[in-house]
Amino acid sequence: MEINQKLIEEICQIANQAANRILEIYDTDFTVESKEDRSPLTAADLAAHNTICKALAELTPEIPVLSEESTELPYSERRQWSPYWLVDPLDGTREFIKRNGEFTVNIALIEDHQARLGVIVVPVSGVCYYAAKSLGAFKINADGITESIKVKKSENNKIILAGSRSHGGEKQQAFINRLGGAEIIAIGSSLKFCLVAEGKVDIYPRFGLTSEWDTAAAQCIVEEAGGCVVDMDFNPIYYNTKESLLNPEFLVIADPSFNWRQYLDEIK
Repeated sequence: MEINQKLIEEICQIANQAANRILEIYDTDFTVESKEDRSPLTAADLAAHNTICKALAELTPEIPVLSEESTELPYSERRQWSPYWLVDPLDGTREFIKRNGEFTVNIALIEDHQARLGVIVVPVSGVCYYAAKSLGAFKINADGITESIKVKKSENNKIILAGSRSHGGEKQQAFINRLGGAEIIAIGSSLKFCLVAEGKVDIYPRFGLTSEWDTAAAQCIVEEAGGCVVDMDFNPIYYNTKESLLNPEFLVIADPSFNWRQYLDEIK
């Protein structure tokens, strides 16, 4: 599928529409339910899901959509898809519930098991990050100004790490200990990827479970900004290759030339 500026703008618009629906509910006394896996679910998740799926069906009726809130589909059906849309309508539901603003809308286009287009909108700030393969990575700030974003070079003893607000753990702490005097930024959702992509953070290590919709849009943005998203053996993360939609543990790296392996010994 051809990815051009018009398509990118349309996906950004759809993500912003979903963000507006989320904010409408954010300002109310919403209720919280639990899904089968005990993860939280709110009316905002479903409103964003419905908004995105309806808009994508109108924009690209020939391309299937897989959303976090979709009915579970067997791999025997999904494996035929290329391309397809992979959506997290509200990434950071726990942060939404805490009302700390650290949640996003994520839309990715997957083709040949890779994220070819990624859009992330931050509802509370109105900021939009987007990227497409070979077209670069960009940030639209709250004033509507677009700027190109790039990752930073990493230096020993000057490491800045993004950590999970709600999903830290012993492995993450062990990694932080190995780094020594690293500066830690705790933040929720795919915003950790965005901090890497725009040159504010050196690395985001994820030692817990995530799903493919959590990472796809963000991976495209990081890669187009010059970074990489790899598993603990430094292999790239791919999509729709197996029955499970769970990702392996991974690293989001700003500077692929930096020797990160030295800090991973005995942690994996």
